[in-house]
Amino acid sequence: MPHLGKKPLVKLTPAQIRVLMATLAREKVGASARFEVLRVLRNALNRAMREELVTRNVALLVDMPKVAKDRGTAWNAREAIAFLRSVRAHRLYAACVLVLVLGLRRSEVLGLRWQDIDFEAGHFTPVKQVQRVKGVGLVLKDLKTESSQAVLPLPEFCARVLEERRELQELERRIAGEHWSQEPDHDLIFSSEHGGMIDPVGFSRTFDRLVKRAGVRRITVRLARHTCGTLLAFLKVHPKVAQAILRHSQISMTMDVYTHVVGDSEREAVGMLAELLEDPLIG
Repeated sequence: MPHLGKKPLVKLTPAQIRVLMATLAREKVGASARFEVLRVLRNALNRAMREELVTRNVALLVDMPKVAKDRGTAWNAREAIAFLRSVRAHRLYAACVLVLVLGLRRSEVLGLRWQDIDFEAGHFTPVKQVQRVKGVGLVLKDLKTESSQAVLPLPEFCARVLEERRELQELERRIAGEHWSQEPDHDLIFSSEHGGMIDPVGFSRTFDRLVKRAGVRRITVRLARHTCGTLLAFLKVHPKVAQAILRHSQISMTMDVYTHVVGDSEREAVGMLAELLEDPLIG
């Protein structure tokens, strides 16, 4: 907006966009943010071409900034299970399980509703997500794509922790009494202690604190999602089921994950996972 917002769309040139990218670089805007700026501009101009507002996409003539692809390494099975054992008694334990085992994004997890879960059939359908909208606050929005709303298998381990979560939520509702949220009942699985929506940024902060307390390697929620395939292999989830959860187009991709999870630390993780699965609800 501050650099190109007032320029007529039909008169936009590649040179002007290059000046914009150079200006952002001088202003110490990170490479990933500059990459996103140009990506959004390219998409907008593609849309403008479809609407016949412009005859070409000049942003395609500008090179994308180079972004380092190494964004850290997800946990191995031992680290992930050590974390889950540490947070076993936390009220958002089930949310952590869904992030790590099913690879759901934080907004998807927080937007899950009880009506989205079919315990008898053993599957669930993510439909909503929680987002913070400027000037409005937290809102429940539809997921962006149809592929995000696909029916996904629900492993028994995940179903079990969700049943525990339902009991805990009922307990929290009774404790809160008249202080339980008077906002519209969205049927959310992961509500706050008083029944409202949970802020995704707040969830990330909670996750960070839990990671620090668990004493495992510090990673973000976004990176933690990528532990999913390893844990599915340890839970002995059938490869075809895992393929659906991981949203792989070919079973060979899933098998590639499954065949790279055996080692000494992984064997230790099997014992840790067995203890975790047998552990009753704490507190």
